[in-house]
Amino acid sequence: MTRQAHPEPLDHLPLKGRGDAPALMLKGEVLDYAALEALTGKLAAWLVNAGRENGWEKGARIASWAGKGLLTCLIPLAAPRAGFVHVPVNPVLKHAQVAHILSDSGARALIANSGRLGALGNGDVPPSCLSVDEKQVLEEAEQCDPLAPSDADPQDLAAILYTSGSTGRPKGVMLSHANMWLGAESVAEYLGLEPDDRVLAVLPFAFDYGQNQLLSTWYAGGAVVPIDYLLPREVVKAVEARQITTLAAVPPLWVQLLEQDWPEAAIAPLRRLTNTGGALGEPLVRRLRATFPDARLFAMYGLTEAFRSAFLDPALIDTHPTSFGTAVPYVEIMVVNDAGQPAKPGEEGELVHAGPFVAQGYWQDPERTAERFRPAPAWSEYGGTAVWSGDRVMRDADGLLYFVGRRDAMIKVLGQRVSPQEIEDAAIATGIVAECVALGLPDERLGQAVHLIARAAPDATGDVTKQLAAALRKELPAYMLPQTIHWRDELPRGATGKLDRAGLKQELEVAQ
Repeated sequence: MTRQAHPEPLDHLPLKGRGDAPALMLKGEVLDYAALEALTGKLAAWLVNAGRENGWEKGARIASWAGKGLLTCLIPLAAPRAGFVHVPVNPVLKHAQVAHILSDSGARALIANSGRLGALGNGDVPPSCLSVDEKQVLEEAEQCDPLAPSDADPQDLAAILYTSGSTGRPKGVMLSHANMWLGAESVAEYLGLEPDDRVLAVLPFAFDYGQNQLLSTWYAGGAVVPIDYLLPREVVKAVEARQITTLAAVPPLWVQLLEQDWPEAAIAPLRRLTNTGGALGEPLVRRLRATFPDARLFAMYGLTEAFRSAFLDPALIDTHPTSFGTAVPYVEIMVVNDAGQPAKPGEEGELVHAGPFVAQGYWQDPERTAERFRPAPAWSEYGGTAVWSGDRVMRDADGLLYFVGRRDAMIKVLGQRVSPQEIEDAAIATGIVAECVALGLPDERLGQAVHLIARAAPDATGDVTKQLAAALRKELPAYMLPQTIHWRDELPRGATGKLDRAGLKQELEVAQ
């Protein structure tokens, strides 16, 4: 059954927490909910004043490009309170990528630190976009009288999140107050977040789940602990020092974290681990469960265009380690087969997501919006516009969902469709490989040949190519075996920490 949604303006979130309870724990200070609300109001007032001085219209886009400090934590709430739209820019992006986002979004302001602003060249910032140092903004905001919580329409645009561009030029996904409010409510509910939880915000705030870690924690009245880290061991230290209860990561980061030494004092406080940004795979699930046996492990599935779609009840992770579960609150998931009908149990189809999480489309891109945002199937309970994900999934007889692969990532060998995930899981299960990417490259004889790009496990020795090939021959049919194995000391990652499949494929295609 679908659920009735009652979203509020996004900037009302700080009002839900107890005033004197910790809401934000930065390096040098701890803000309680009363201070979070007051500073949000001050920053919103500064934005309103700047808007008057510079002629910003309602709905003007305000970009932030900075690490996880006070400004980047407050501006997702302050910009909508001021009637503007927040555009978070990932701090790891370079000037050309930042220039594209500023130009594409029509940003009227870019708030960043002086070092980042100084790295931008002539022409990177449009003439109509004000560049201002975040330190100046915070100092001037302190002198402002706080702006009261807004009465915004929950359907108003609140943020534009740019995808990483792994499948083409980055797209700006338009998110309303309702999209983000209900996402926060849903995640807080199914994770069981409580006021005494401390959530380590490891993921970038420009990433949908990174942003949601702020919002869902504040919805539940808990405390967010933002961290920018260079080395994985810094995450371990932060978990122990701050007594973190909730840790989220993408699969490549989990691999790195499991290679660290975890003292019992860092393991003990963890209540839940949450995964996003790709399937974990059974070997990684088993390792996480062995290292953190008392923490509930949440396997999840989502996409920026609809935020969060499904999660697996942690009670089922040991018996169904490759499933990502069932729909989260407020979401309807349909599996549509190639004939456009509901897929039967065990039948592969496209995951289609309906409900109030569905974004408003891609910013100023009607063509690509029409490709992904289409009418829901006739049998949908929610109806309306749905997100057609392009991801191939399967439902079992118990209703649990399993990821097969992206339609555009499937490898065709001798006419057979091959899931890269299946090859990657088999390679990691050998214990010889720490992480890997399987790709299909053109081949005259096979149609496509499987190439595996891998980083060896730290304890792997000897002729790892020979060992891996022999191990895979025991587990995979001949047509799924890699024709070539490429070893790397490190695998490239994109802006959100996911492995850069598109970059690796381009590299190999050029080398062919």
